[in-house]
Amino acid sequence: MDSRYSAQDVVRCALCRDAVAPLYCSVCHTHLCGDCVGKHFSDKSKVHTVVPLEQFLSTLKCPTHPTKQCELHCTQCNIPICTSCISSGKHVGHKAVDICEDFESKKEVLRRDLRELEKSILPRYQESADIIKTQKTDQRKYSQKMTRELNKHGEALHREINTIIQRKQSEIDDMDAKQTAAIEKQEDIVYKALSEIKQLVRELKSLLDTNDIGQVSKYRSRIEKLRKLPPKLIIALPSFLPQKINGEELLKQFGSLSPFSIKTEEQEYVVPSPGTKFSPLDRLFVDVPRLITEIPTKGYHSLYNVSCLSDEEIWTSGDNKILMLYNLHGKLLKTIQTKSGTAPQGIAVTRSKDLVYADDSDSSINLVSGKKIQRLIMLRGWTPCGLCSTFSGDLLVIMDSDNDKQTKVVRYSGSMETQTIQWDDQHKPLYASDYGTKYLSENRNLDICVADFYAGAVVVVSATGILRFRYTGPPPSSTRGPFRPRGITTDRQSNILMTDNYNHRIHIVDKDGNFIRYIHDCDLQHPFGLCLDTMDNLLVTEWDTGKVKKIQYYK
Repeated sequence: MDSRYSAQDVVRCALCRDAVAPLYCSVCHTHLCGDCVGKHFSDKSKVHTVVPLEQFLSTLKCPTHPTKQCELHCTQCNIPICTSCISSGKHVGHKAVDICEDFESKKEVLRRDLRELEKSILPRYQESADIIKTQKTDQRKYSQKMTRELNKHGEALHREINTIIQRKQSEIDDMDAKQTAAIEKQEDIVYKALSEIKQLVRELKSLLDTNDIGQVSKYRSRIEKLRKLPPKLIIALPSFLPQKINGEELLKQFGSLSPFSIKTEEQEYVVPSPGTKFSPLDRLFVDVPRLITEIPTKGYHSLYNVSCLSDEEIWTSGDNKILMLYNLHGKLLKTIQTKSGTAPQGIAVTRSKDLVYADDSDSSINLVSGKKIQRLIMLRGWTPCGLCSTFSGDLLVIMDSDNDKQTKVVRYSGSMETQTIQWDDQHKPLYASDYGTKYLSENRNLDICVADFYAGAVVVVSATGILRFRYTGPPPSSTRGPFRPRGITTDRQSNILMTDNYNHRIHIVDKDGNFIRYIHDCDLQHPFGLCLDTMDNLLVTEWDTGKVKKIQYYK
């Protein structure tokens, strides 16, 4: 037989790497020579089954030549082959590898695909499904809210606007139907994919549990198809805009529904590199949070804000006009002076790694790209108090009216205003109107979380602006001072973290506002601003010490 295709001639012992291996451990899938069998059995972690290689190969009957054993695997045809298959000329020029080596290689592909499915792809799809569930509920509530507003305005107009009410209600119903249809269509896509993934996971686990080479050798990875995540559904909901009643101009003055849009946004998926450590779906907290490092800053009497540019670099700002970029070793890498020459009222890093900051002195939002500062947004009649960058690339800006009587959150796509959040369903203000810095953050479920310092609460609304809950801190008996939240951020588990400046600690609550725990270790002194790196390590500023502390709170 041609030595290039003989498994017996080419297979060497996996332990000594020299002698021909006439034996095979069917448990470890390892080729062995006679001298190394004893050494292999010394590994007591498994119950080994060593058989002659010919006996193992005898189970691999060629489907084309039933009397022959399959000793090789044709990589082009992706089938086991025997020496008669080689002689037939059907595999001329094809690469043939040892059947056992191919078996091990395919098992490794199975393990790799299963790991990526369970640890990376499945959680992303499940996250998409959770967001759709929330969108579906919020969209229904929002439509109901608009209907209530419509009817309330209609009561003031009595009989002469009944026809108009019916017309506008019809528009709402039509939008509701289209929005529902779009969400349900997206829901069907995601759940169908989830079902396929779960079925594939079961199949891969079954293949991993079998030693049936015939079944394993037939496996073709479908992981590439599933790496393309479903588009994220984005619905821009309209609002009802009432006008002052005028009998002669009734139709024109009744009001209108602002345009709505339904679009999808492609989600990025980065294929994990070899050796990537996946975060578990439900990460466990460490018993005692650990201080990883302290980054000293210079030039601030009071240090306020921190935002991660990367896992190694952070932007900071405080009570003066200078924005500073540090690495984790405390080296100052870059400084930027605000355009107005005054301290910023909040900073954030965008998806494109640019820095944005709010300037209350001239009511502007500014973009720092390289060394250039571009005025992105100018407010009229309002003053920015804080801002954050969203997962979609939008900006959320919280602002107070110039007379300090109103506060609202506004979403911007570029410099275009696309959403305003100000009132609850009883038309009461969501946020305290006292002027001062307010921090906000978007959660992974697209909730918008605002740390409202003067209200002594964290106010959480859905992506459509519907109030979900208010977290007002612990019972008075468990605190030394009042709960006045400052910085706020959210982690990969959708937990919400907020600084409790007066009590020198950080609160962690889940996405529904249920208290989980405190971080009050690491000698925290007046914690202020917060952000997280890609591994959910916490970076927190101390306003009076000028330090940024990096803290590990997950295992």
